[in-house]
Amino acid sequence: MKFMLFALPTVPAETFAEREQLRPIGRNHDKYQQMIDELRKMAVFADQAGFDVMGTTEHHMHSEGMEASVAPMLLYTDLAARTERLKFAPLGLVLAAWDPIRVAEEVAVFDHLSKGRLYVGFARGYQDRWVNIMGQQYHSTGATMDGSAVDNHNRAVFEEAVKVIKKAWTQETFNHDGEYYKVPHPYDTGVTRWPITEFTNTYGAPGELDENGAVRNVCVIPAPYQKPHPPMMQPFGASERTIFWCAKQGITPWILTAHPESFRHVAKVYQDSANAEGQNLKLGQNMGAVRSVHFGANTQEAVDLLARTNFASFKEFFGPFGFFEAHRSPEDAEQYPLDPYTPLPPKEWTVQRMRDVKYALTGTPDQVKREIEALHKMHEGDGELEWFGWFFDQGMMSWEEQERQLEMFAKHIIPAFKD
Repeated sequence: MKFMLFALPTVPAETFAEREQLRPIGRNHDKYQQMIDELRKMAVFADQAGFDVMGTTEHHMHSEGMEASVAPMLLYTDLAARTERLKFAPLGLVLAAWDPIRVAEEVAVFDHLSKGRLYVGFARGYQDRWVNIMGQQYHSTGATMDGSAVDNHNRAVFEEAVKVIKKAWTQETFNHDGEYYKVPHPYDTGVTRWPITEFTNTYGAPGELDENGAVRNVCVIPAPYQKPHPPMMQPFGASERTIFWCAKQGITPWILTAHPESFRHVAKVYQDSANAEGQNLKLGQNMGAVRSVHFGANTQEAVDLLARTNFASFKEFFGPFGFFEAHRSPEDAEQYPLDPYTPLPPKEWTVQRMRDVKYALTGTPDQVKREIEALHKMHEGDGELEWFGWFFDQGMMSWEEQERQLEMFAKHIIPAFKD
């Protein structure tokens, strides 16, 4: 099994009272420097301990200090310079907030700087506060996966951007006549003011200019270091439509859904869809599960740590965005049906639920090891999960506790499951 260490990252505060006292903590210089220092130490530790990849999100304008991940590619450049083998993965770059060619360029540059130490993930964007602002060029807004017109528009923008990015990576020259993006622009006439036509015709890529000197195709540089491009991942797959798309594209989905029966269903959908495309995957292959892990001298100590870290962040921050829906069990369908959609109410957002559905893996190292073993065997022993992602609570506890948790994982978990 391969391992990802996943962090948001978070501007550190051990309590919400401290976060309130320092508001807006996201602009606090000392605390932001502390976050950078913790991420650097995490990356070095992960590199030496045997983690395969370190991942973060991309979000903007989070004055509260949660998900302070405004420039993941820039952060990875710093971390890559301090490590030797660890790979990095934005999970993911929110394409509504980017120009797709700029994404292709920045990813390819990092791919070269790190000599291939990169997986790349793209996301659609669900937080209105910043997606509505930074996605305005596409008229995109934050969207939940509810099949609404907003959701479908958001998905269409996302999928077209991925097409443009992959063209930029894999084709020496290309054009694109899309609904949301044109290459060149204007597409019908091409770029007509290009005074160095002779220079481009002599030294540029063949086919960039037509017989009248208009730009009709573009050549995006550099081509990625990895061929044909960095392997792609998708955070955090939940809807069957997303799983179908990942399978068709050969993308590794990361699954937050945790209840064993529900998780196996998603995994089977991915396997069947991928194999329909001729990929011949076994159950669990080319997919990952994201789970929280908390170690203690006994179960209660670990649960207490879970309660004040990962659970607290879900209850206060992620829950209102709908992320507790990943912690459903099949038994919820009667009281909180999916059709018509009835979300889990806050009274159902509990530590015990996170543990019951097997998202929060808590206890002694042996207890956690048994939980991960069941997940690795896809809960029924007829497959093997390829990727395990640890949702690590950087910034939610002291560095000393973070270090202790990392050391326990490195000592007891990685050696037991490492390929």
